[in-house]
Formats: sequence, C-alpha cells, structure tokens
Amino acid sequence: MNNSVSNTVRLLGAALRALLVLTLVTGVIYPLAVTGVAQALFNDEANGSEIKADGKVVGSSLIGQQYNLPLKKGQETPEPDLKWFQGRPQNGLGANSVNTQYKLILSGATNRSADNKDLIAWVTAAKAAVVKDNSTADYKVKPSEIPADAVTSSGSGLDPDISPDYAEIQAHRVAEKNGLSVAQVEKLLKEHTESRTLGFIGEPRVNVLELNIALKELVAKS
Repeated sequence: MNNSVSNTVRLLGAALRALLVLTLVTGVIYPLAVTGVAQALFNDEANGSEIKADGKVVGSSLIGQQYNLPLKKGQETPEPDLKWFQGRPQNGLGANSVNTQYKLILSGATNRSADNKDLIAWVTAAKAAVVKDNSTADYKVKPSEIPADAVTSSGSGLDPDISPDYAEIQAHRVAEKNGLSVAQVEKLLKEHTESRTLGFIGEPRVNVLELNIALKELVAKS
C-alpha cells in the first residue's frame, strides 16, 4: 500500500514537473524566440507589412482598399472616387452577420462558375463601368483592351495589386482628374510596377495603395 502511494506521488510529481517545463518551453521560451527572430529578420512582415504616409499607418501592402466617395442620401453602394487608381472588384466579400457591433473585413471568393448568370452580369456591368469611368475627351477605352483583373475579384477579394495593363487604362482618367500630364502619371506607374517574384513567379503587378500615396505626393508637388 505504501509503495503504491509512493509511486503515485512520484508519478504525479514527475508529471507536474514535465507540465511546468513544457509550459515554460512551449508557452514562453519558444514564442519569445520566434517573435525575436521574426522582429530581427522579418520586421516588416512580422508587423503586418504596414504602409505609412505622413508618419501614420494607412494600410497594409497585403490588403486591398476601396477608394470611394462618401455615400449620398439614399445610396447603398458608394461611387468610386475617380481621382484615385481603383483596385479590383470585391464581389466575393461576405457580410459580417455574426458580430454586427464591428465592421469587419471578410475575405472570400464569389464561388460562381463561368456560366453563372450573376457572375456574367457582374462582369458585364464592371466592363461597362471601366469603359465609362476611364474614357476621357482624348482617350477612349476599348472593351477588348480591358484585362480580366479589372472586372473580376480575386480569390480572397482583398487583392492589393492590379496588373500594369489595368493601371495603364486608368492613367488618362487619373491625369485628367488631378491636373497632371499623362506622361507624369505613366512615369509614376513605371516606378511602381513590380516584376515577377524571382523573375518567374506570378505576374507583373502594381500595388494600388502605394501607387495612390505616390500620386498624392506628386499632386502636392505640382
């Protein structure tokens, strides 16, 4: 009996020590080590790939933003603010119906097939809007020139980048709305066009937030 109690106490003591050691290693030392390495070697990524303007954080290079005018009375959907470059459509985003106290950004795709009537209607309307919004007195957008990313949302609905082709289509409108020359805006585009990762992964892209920050600075100087 005494041996049984003694063994039980010994096993419980060993289990408690193991629990304390593992809690210390996996719950304190390991997280601190990983956080330290991340902050030292990947500081930008570890902190959310923040983008700053005028000394303030204005967003993340990984999450797209909308550039819209304030809602007018009776409007359900805001109109785009056409002095800025616009990102991809965000039809795939869901609505926060669980916790309505906070306005959350939810990620999601449309999950519509290519022959889905809703998707076809969205793409048709988006293409017409791209032609209408980006055509100016001396530049007319042709429907055949519109790239896919201008009329379709990404898999997450939060793509921060657009293709150089879509950015180029917007250049004339942005120049006109901001009192700039097309050459100035196109130069800005070239400066903010990123090539394929490692030279072969993905496609050339333009980060819309970074481009609009540079546009704001250019307008302020002009």
